[in-house]
Amino acid sequence: MHILFLTHYFPPEVNAPASRTFENAKRWVGEGHRVTVITCAPNHPDGILYPGYKNRMRQWEEVSGIQVLRVPTYLSANSGFLKRTLNYLSYMVSATVLSSLVHKVDIVISTSPQFFCGMAGLWVSLLKGRPWMLEIRDLWPESIIAVGAIRNRHVIKALEAVEMFLYRRADQIVTVTRSFRNHVESRGIAPERISVLTNGADLSQYQPLCRENGFRTKLDLQGKFVASYIGTHGMAHGLDTVLAAADRLRPLENIVFLLVGGGAERERLLARRDAMGLDNVVMLPQQPKDQMPGILAASDACMVLLKKRDLFKTVIPSKIFEAMAMERPIILGVEGESKEIIEEGNCGVCIEPENEQDLAESVVRLSRDPDLGNQLGINGARFVRERFDRDALAKRYLELILATAGVR
Repeated sequence: MHILFLTHYFPPEVNAPASRTFENAKRWVGEGHRVTVITCAPNHPDGILYPGYKNRMRQWEEVSGIQVLRVPTYLSANSGFLKRTLNYLSYMVSATVLSSLVHKVDIVISTSPQFFCGMAGLWVSLLKGRPWMLEIRDLWPESIIAVGAIRNRHVIKALEAVEMFLYRRADQIVTVTRSFRNHVESRGIAPERISVLTNGADLSQYQPLCRENGFRTKLDLQGKFVASYIGTHGMAHGLDTVLAAADRLRPLENIVFLLVGGGAERERLLARRDAMGLDNVVMLPQQPKDQMPGILAASDACMVLLKKRDLFKTVIPSKIFEAMAMERPIILGVEGESKEIIEEGNCGVCIEPENEQDLAESVVRLSRDPDLGNQLGINGARFVRERFDRDALAKRYLELILATAGVR
């Protein structure tokens, strides 16, 4: 079977959608299927091309057996609604037009959150006369409304109309949380057309490692309790809470906060850290994917944070699963479905989102009780092996693809 997958992000980009698509696709190739991905030249999150790539009409490469077609787009940093919209629109047009270079496709899959990739998937499926699956990793336009990125009611109404149009046209919809499924079903979509396939961890890459590693040595963190946040520094994440907690904990010289990643808020947060004189906050830019296990291993606790918004109760940040696989306790500042996972797995400490006192107290508690942190980490690794193993999830996804494509 030949699977054509449309995604805005793909390695060497290191965000969650890039990882999910790559990790699933390479497993489908391993099962003997052909996978072609249409994506952009890598530039996320700063809008700057990665070394070795050009933003040209077509650029083919092979990644772990996956055929990758990179198409030209309007490059933009991950900030500013208008420029990001132009970036998304240009991908939609380029992906649709250049899909003509991909032949003998059995099924088309496109992934959200933004609708333009979804629309491209629909158009390509119509051009090729093949079934179309829509993967929903975030709810649009709800997520951009929640962080205040858009307020114009006419634009919101238009986006909601596009949302419903895509839901109705998809042959099958895949969501990454139960809450997303409930949302889609509440919009009148038949339950049998919606499946839940969560994110998970690649257990061959993420497994327990020694804390005192080269990464700690490089940053002079030996003997420190390191509370890390690894991921996008965006409008949704509320990382000012980390700076406020660090300010409270200045007197405790054994505690360090580590922020690793890029995004729309990074420069502002960096300037604010410097203005506050927070020597206990280390901030690093986005790191290559192959460095993630070492950075997680150097952490004593992993923070997973979002702002206090009702919408974010539906979200499960994928960074949870990788930290769990590394036997690191989670400090979770997210309500809803994510909190249910942490409580069921007994693998972390749950705090109120955007509550700096809760965050500070949880960090201190874990720093003073290493046995608790170790046990929570062990619990998390066991839970992720049982429920969130990427191998098993990719196999279930493939079974759904085969059924939707009518392949037996």
